[in-house]
Amino acid sequence: MSTAFPVLSGREVVGVFEKFGWQVARQSGSHIILVKEGETVTLSVPDHREVAKGTLRSLIRTAGLTVGEFVAAR
Repeated sequence: MSTAFPVLSGREVVGVFEKFGWQVARQSGSHIILVKEGETVTLSVPDHREVAKGTLRSLIRTAGLTVGEFVAAR
């Protein structure tokens, strides 16, 4: 089950989540806050040059996606 985990910047991560219907609500400091119609959770994506793998995995899980779906949407 080992999917090659991508190394992405915060902006690239936001771009992939936008393909799944998430929208940028605001930017709070160095974090980009994403919301989605019908979802109660928000995603807080660090606006860094490289998003840590654990952070990205947690964001993907929170968004209700699998790593495979996220990687395929890149």
